[in-house]
Amino acid sequence: MNNFDFRSPLHHGIAIPAHPLALTAQRRLDERRQRALSRYYIAAGVGGLAVGVHTTQFAIRDPQIGLFKPVLELAKEEMDRAATPLVRIGGICGATPQAVGEAELLRELGYHAGLLSLGALPAATEDERIAHCRAVAAVLPVVGFYLQPSVGGRVLPYSFWRRFAEIENVVAIKMAPFNRYQTLDVVRAVIEAGRDDIALYTGNDDNIVADFLTPYRFAGKERRIVGGLLGHWSVWTQRAVQLLEQCRNAEATSDLLRLGIEVTDSNAAFFDAANAYHGCIAGLHEVLRRQGLLEGLWCLDEHESLSPGQLEEIDRVYRAYPHLNDDAFVEAHRDEWLR
Repeated sequence: MNNFDFRSPLHHGIAIPAHPLALTAQRRLDERRQRALSRYYIAAGVGGLAVGVHTTQFAIRDPQIGLFKPVLELAKEEMDRAATPLVRIGGICGATPQAVGEAELLRELGYHAGLLSLGALPAATEDERIAHCRAVAAVLPVVGFYLQPSVGGRVLPYSFWRRFAEIENVVAIKMAPFNRYQTLDVVRAVIEAGRDDIALYTGNDDNIVADFLTPYRFAGKERRIVGGLLGHWSVWTQRAVQLLEQCRNAEATSDLLRLGIEVTDSNAAFFDAANAYHGCIAGLHEVLRRQGLLEGLWCLDEHESLSPGQLEEIDRVYRAYPHLNDDAFVEAHRDEWLR
């Protein structure tokens, strides 16, 4: 662990699922199933885990719930047991004092980097946001996070990302605005800043395959998005790992582009795109429930559930794209992971 250079696999490009939260019917942490999820992802061949992020539910930070540190610790223990080292990323939220405190906790627990959400700074100026990022980066390496506004993110212009790319301790950026123009802003900013050491990751669950297949060229330099840090990859994860390898440095053939549409169609069902993503976490839970990894769909917010028609959409994509699921893999190992 101490000798592990996490930047090397991060820059090569790895699959990083955003870790869900396993709860009992009483909406308490289900430790056995929480561990089983980590074991599933590790066995599927991921290169890292992202814990305490949107898919883990931001409410784990509520002092009355008190799950932020326990969930980070459970994932750490399972990653400690892994046969090969994994890149450990923890979510960081809140105003600067909270964000710095979370970065300190992640560092204490041996996490390599923090995925930095700016959702708590809706009225901040660009200077204030950059100062916030610098304060966190002074504690822990940072993965930038462009989160789509529909789930709490903010529109961040090229000028922000150009300045963000100048922060020395930035190691990667997850682009998840679900918007091609805004994704382009980030890539151009990183290239024009001359930061070859910032890894580009997709969080665009609506455009995963095309993001991997697209070469970006600015200022005479070409870069590609090398990996994914995705909520979508918290399900059907073994296939996701295989998908990344299939797309690595590949040309955009019609077969791959068609596969990309199949992945996007599946994501639309899981993430509840038809209802402004209301059921995005519950949809992922439903897939994991079908596989026997979760007992139910429970979220910390009792109002967070599947939308009308979402279950039927998940049924549809299961029938339409059987080659995208990893049900057989999970079935073969589930009992072992649940011990």
